[in-house]
Amino acid sequence: MAQHATDNINEMTAHLKSHLKGQILADELLAKRTWLGVGGCADIYFEPADEDDLAQFLTAIPQDMPLTILGAGSNMLIRDGGLDGAVIKLTGALAEVTIADEIITAGAGATDAEVARFASRNHRGGLAFLVSIPGTIGGGLTMNAGCYGSEFKDVLISARMMDRTGAIHEMNASEMGMTYRHCDVAKDMIFLSATFHSYPADSADIKAEMKEMLAMRAATQPQGVRTGGSTFANPQGHKAWQVIDAAGCRGKRIGDASMNEKHCNFLINHGAATAADIEALGCAVAEAVRAHSGIELRWEIRRLGRQTSQIGDAS
Repeated sequence: MAQHATDNINEMTAHLKSHLKGQILADELLAKRTWLGVGGCADIYFEPADEDDLAQFLTAIPQDMPLTILGAGSNMLIRDGGLDGAVIKLTGALAEVTIADEIITAGAGATDAEVARFASRNHRGGLAFLVSIPGTIGGGLTMNAGCYGSEFKDVLISARMMDRTGAIHEMNASEMGMTYRHCDVAKDMIFLSATFHSYPADSADIKAEMKEMLAMRAATQPQGVRTGGSTFANPQGHKAWQVIDAAGCRGKRIGDASMNEKHCNFLINHGAATAADIEALGCAVAEAVRAHSGIELRWEIRRLGRQTSQIGDAS
């Protein structure tokens, strides 16, 4: 970043700190906040204290400043050059989970696993599958996350969101256009919370169901390594891992990044990979699959930020 731009960001950050309750930082390294452990800096990093704090931040920054919402950092590849604009992470009051009249409400910053376990403690069934999704409620809404035959759209009642002016909107599930790994809600909306259907169930039965799901995940997916979850969405009529394997890409490696041997739709950072290494590997795999079977893979991991080197592309 040019020196004058850095000075402007520092001045803006200092001004915002005097008006906001949440944590705000300039030039904050994002690698430590993502599961893949890579990525440059955010110009501005903000953790709002509550909805009002978030609204004040949005009205105080330039309306054309790019915004990125950082959830658990699980399915996000932030490039080595970092991110323009502001990165917002929802915590505290924006990550609370409550129940009233048997309806569960979760803040967008709550992790999916936290919501699953909250439902179990309150003897509510239907949300156990969330324990196996490595992300936050906001991220799950954005991409209609799912696993083991269930998706967000199957249990969602409604979602609240905030636009760039700080105004709050609410949409029910049918209005959100949720399909496989997709949601029609405008990309500049920031999810605040969601309400979910559930049903009465025995807590011991729910815990057993969650334990089984976690055991299946451990048996089929890499554990204890830096990964971003599923790299590519399943193509129509196919499993992404199967077409990757058929193209000879199981274990394929660039630098310190590889496609996992156990589940070859998972990219792994073995410790010293750069974001450029990881993205180049994913693009090389997509090209190999295209050449082998004609199938076009679509990235499920979000790739964001400034590139520091030329990377091949994949849809």
